[in-house]
Amino acid sequence: MTQRRHVTLVAAAATLLAALPLTSVFATWTWFVDALIVVITTTGVALVVRNLRVASWIPTAAMALALLFVLTWVFHSGHELLGLIPTPKTFAHFNELLVSAGTDMRDQGVPVADRQGLLFLSTLGIGAVAIVIDLFTMVLRRPALAGLPMLAIYSVPVAVREDSVNVLPFAAGAAGFLWLMATDNVHRVRRFGRRFTGDGRDVSAWEPSPLAAAGRRLALVGVVIAVTVPMAVPGSNAGLLDRFGPTDGSGIGNGLGRGGNGASVDLYAVLSGELNNNRTFDMVKVQTNDPNPYYLRFGVADEVTPAGFRNRRPGGGLAATANLPGPTAQQGPGVALRPYHAQVQIVALNMNTLPVYLQPTRTSSLDSSWFYDRNDQLIYSRQSSSRDKKYGFDYVRAEYSPEALREAGALNADDPIQRQYTAVPRIPEVERRLAQIISGKFTPYDKVRAIHSYFSANNGFRYSLETKSGTSGSAIVDFLNNKQGFCEQYSAAMAWLVRAAGIPARVAFGFSRGNSQSGDTWTLTNRNLHAWTEVYFERFGWVPFDATPATFVGGVDSAWAPDPNRPADVPGATAPRDDLPIPGGPDQAAAAGPTSDPRQDRFGPDGNGATVTPPASPVPIPTTLGVLAALALLLVPALWRALLRRRRRPDRIADPRVTGASAPATRSAGGADLVVADDAAAGLARRRAHAAWDELIDTMVDYRLPLDLASTPRATSEHLVKTAALDEWAATGARLLGQAEERARYARQPLRSDDLTGSLRAVRDAIRQRVSWRTRLRAAFLPASVLSRWRAAAGEATTRLTVAVSERRDSLVRVLHPRRLLPGGRR
Repeated sequence: MTQRRHVTLVAAAATLLAALPLTSVFATWTWFVDALIVVITTTGVALVVRNLRVASWIPTAAMALALLFVLTWVFHSGHELLGLIPTPKTFAHFNELLVSAGTDMRDQGVPVADRQGLLFLSTLGIGAVAIVIDLFTMVLRRPALAGLPMLAIYSVPVAVREDSVNVLPFAAGAAGFLWLMATDNVHRVRRFGRRFTGDGRDVSAWEPSPLAAAGRRLALVGVVIAVTVPMAVPGSNAGLLDRFGPTDGSGIGNGLGRGGNGASVDLYAVLSGELNNNRTFDMVKVQTNDPNPYYLRFGVADEVTPAGFRNRRPGGGLAATANLPGPTAQQGPGVALRPYHAQVQIVALNMNTLPVYLQPTRTSSLDSSWFYDRNDQLIYSRQSSSRDKKYGFDYVRAEYSPEALREAGALNADDPIQRQYTAVPRIPEVERRLAQIISGKFTPYDKVRAIHSYFSANNGFRYSLETKSGTSGSAIVDFLNNKQGFCEQYSAAMAWLVRAAGIPARVAFGFSRGNSQSGDTWTLTNRNLHAWTEVYFERFGWVPFDATPATFVGGVDSAWAPDPNRPADVPGATAPRDDLPIPGGPDQAAAAGPTSDPRQDRFGPDGNGATVTPPASPVPIPTTLGVLAALALLLVPALWRALLRRRRRPDRIADPRVTGASAPATRSAGGADLVVADDAAAGLARRRAHAAWDELIDTMVDYRLPLDLASTPRATSEHLVKTAALDEWAATGARLLGQAEERARYARQPLRSDDLTGSLRAVRDAIRQRVSWRTRLRAAFLPASVLSRWRAAAGEATTRLTVAVSERRDSLVRVLHPRRLLPGGRR
């Protein structure tokens, strides 16, 4: 096999490896079989044509022609000649497949089934990528450019999947690219002839050279960084509701969502678009034994920014196929819990959540890809879609009397629900209006009822699909001033005011009950898309409140939140449509209006409903652990340096063979210095002198003082005295350390080590006083002497590992070389 053939085959293999990320898009491996066929065919044609020694562009043209024949054979229309030669009807069929692929990309959720349009598009794309990679590698001789079409394939699953893409296919594609680059490099080297070593042995092209080994190490490090670094970078969830509400009333089409993959969906824009849509179409059919069903839910927005409400991605991991948690409230006076069953048929809805009533307890006809978020009470999936779904579920319909809810107290300030669902930006104008609304109300329920009743025609509010813009710079202030809008403005405004009053609230999305009923089946259309408010009460959980005028949305009246636009609306009055009695409700006991409450101090600092500012959220545990780990890593070099300094202290270095308080000493020939005469004590004195000198050198390195390791100890100590401008005491100590090291190296009798520890301390203190504070911090926490040793040790370890791997690879190459299998081959 020639090198050109080898590079061609490697380019084909790299194409297949780069296509592996598509496994997260398709549910089966049919696409890969089609891709394998097209890559093998086009590569085989390229090999055959290149053997004919034709112009360099002809193999590329032959590959394109082969791709056309393969597509004609695999995705035939029945009008081809001999089953392979395309006709005009074949190209018309290809166009139909591309159109259907575009429709599937809008409507299908990932992973998708084997749909002909998507299979045709993937096969065409992978075949085109194979041709482009071969063109860059073999014709243009620029294999590095082949990474661009490979990256284009990887961008497909990244763009369509909501969750993260598996890292292994990416690593496989990166390995294929590196393989292609290395193969092309070998091909370029072999064009210059065979390689030989100094002893005359010919070297295989795959045996490493220093430059190639360095390149492979850099490539490996790059891939590892590309794979691991994104794992450590926290991602951000896309917003479900990017604003308080649209100001132009424009819609986005006749479908809900942008596909079943759970991509970000602006439900405010969807609601606006569908309510302004001139066409009415069915979306969901619900069959239930509940004679008075409430709203069907499929989304929740519970995070607030200055721009408005937005959602968190559903989570929790509780399988939706198992028994779901029961209702928060308990049956008792003023609380009625009635179990019901519902069957849902999705007609025209494509989302990653399923519409269900509040407080579902059990589901049926759902697979293991669906999960339940007990906090939001949503059934969701990261893989499946609600499109054409049929399923059933049991649920509990909870009804409350005003008296029962009025008994609910305020949550503790450290309660997680209180912290999370009462956070709201402070807007002085909103707070002033809120104080007027809830003036004289003391219980959370009475405050909520006051806010709910505020959005009535008596206060100038009216329902309209056309919203007005304002000049306040705040969407909620504009709505409260203009008093005109539809469900999304009413629900968000009420939730905002309830939160500002210190009571947990959120916005829910789904369908109102509507008016289209046939027996026990309700047909919900795009006109029934709706948003409302849910408020959390102690011991009762989330309770719905709909501030939108019910006349326009087919709303459901309730005993605890009657329509404020009804003339008969008085506190505690029974809603006309509430035909099921509530134990202890208003039909059994007279409703008492709000009175003075001795507990008022719990609902506001001054008892008049002033805004309760939520406490600051505690620092998350992962963040704390991360900060502590970073501090620990920062302190490792400093601790290492401190331990090393402690071990080097001359007075801590001992020799068991030397006993007594001090070693025998005599005067040197000059009579000035005391030296050690005993041989055993001389060895100990030398070790102490060496340790003290090593510590002095590291101190100079840590404090960035100039140092010449080739100088003698005496010259180094004199240089230190001059450059650091040491005082007399420190200069004497530096000279003593230099003399001790000098005699320890060259003299038979070393200098006594009694004063070395004090000299080290004096020199170090003098140097520290003469450098900047930045240098002192670096010397304390990032000592250069420690870091340089670690770098050198890491480099040596890498070199040893590289040499060992290279030697093992060389031996394997020599043992497994194909020439050994030939008769007379070199052994």
